[in-house]
Amino acid sequence: MAGLFDTTDDTNDAANRPLADRLRPQNIEDIVGQEHLTGPDGVLTRLFESGSVGSLILWGPPGTGKTTLARLIAGKTKHHFEQLSAIFSGVADLKKVFEATRLRATNGTATMLFVDEIHRFNRAQQDSFLPVMEDGTITLIGATTENPSFELNAALLSRARVLTLKRHTEDSLNVLLDRAAEAMDRPLPIKPEARSTLFAMADGDGRAILTLAEELYRSTSPEEQLDADGLRQVLQRRAPIYDKSQDGHYNLISALHKSVRGSDPDAALYYLSRMLDGGEDPLYLGRRLVRMATEDIGLADPNALQVALSAKDAYDYLGSPEGELALAQACIYLATAPKSNAVYTAYKAAMSSAKTHGSLLPPKHILNAPTKLMGQEGYGEGYQYDHDQPEAFSGQNYFPKEMDRQSYYQPVERGFERDIAKRLEYWARLRLQRKQQD
Repeated sequence: MAGLFDTTDDTNDAANRPLADRLRPQNIEDIVGQEHLTGPDGVLTRLFESGSVGSLILWGPPGTGKTTLARLIAGKTKHHFEQLSAIFSGVADLKKVFEATRLRATNGTATMLFVDEIHRFNRAQQDSFLPVMEDGTITLIGATTENPSFELNAALLSRARVLTLKRHTEDSLNVLLDRAAEAMDRPLPIKPEARSTLFAMADGDGRAILTLAEELYRSTSPEEQLDADGLRQVLQRRAPIYDKSQDGHYNLISALHKSVRGSDPDAALYYLSRMLDGGEDPLYLGRRLVRMATEDIGLADPNALQVALSAKDAYDYLGSPEGELALAQACIYLATAPKSNAVYTAYKAAMSSAKTHGSLLPPKHILNAPTKLMGQEGYGEGYQYDHDQPEAFSGQNYFPKEMDRQSYYQPVERGFERDIAKRLEYWARLRLQRKQQD
């Protein structure tokens, strides 16, 4: 373990540094939890072997080692390491860095610029990187917790490779806790069964679990061993990572929607609960449930839309926390309802036709003739009032005469749509009979 961490104590400052900083790996091979990047067959390992790393975007949750990895990449590739935070930097700061980098290049030193929270830069600021990346002035490593597809310019993404860092698992968190115990020269002061509680508090964040471990060491005697309840008393619960305006929001709403579509009420209720617990606007969830009712259930269960709307109204009337139960009820109802996207598919097909044939007039026989001139022009001529026809069905063509009859809506053989399919088949037979009679 010698040389694994930065534990030098040339001054008295080392003991005052946070444990997470003292245990920062000094070699890429010692990074925990990112073996898909740093292992023998990892992406970064292959890039190092090729002799060129290039500009990178490191995308991953907090506490997965993005900053550490950037520093070690710079050292591995013999680059000068320059660091900026997009939160505290502006265009003037970028210009100064670019000028210093060009001067450094004249002395034969290449620069790797690390920009933390790069998604915080606006579009114009992101564009300022493009010329210095293209001419080789800098090699950029950007770090972001947000989905680069949403937050970064396409031009910037086209010039950098995105590497995804994974949230820590219990196995990798255990490795970090073992390293903490070695650094502190004493076992972690909790009972084995309390580790799962500590993992839940850390929520996959390596920095967080080391910070929590450090608090435990400070708050306990060497002989003390806390159970789960004792652990909760010593440590304040850390809220789950969930930014309702960013990537966590998109991931969880996608998981909720797909769980409903996949008819898994338990998974759907889990993701609904996670979003509510994370502070999501319940009315937003109500609107999404309405969307699911129309997109994934439709006329297979016409009541689904009413249940979703009623749940939204119930929450609007009751508020939190009582109204959240109505959302849970709707979520379970939708997940257990028969599924059909026939309405959704029919609407998209009809919209496509509307865009293609949007200039065509309806046939004149179905248009009213409120003036004498319009009557003379044939408006309304030949229209058959369906209620006056046998079985209240005329079988006339209602599409523009320049279009063939279309068939957008194809009901499925599930739920109420099975009955609708029978009606459509019945009308199709009548339509054919009327056509043959004509």
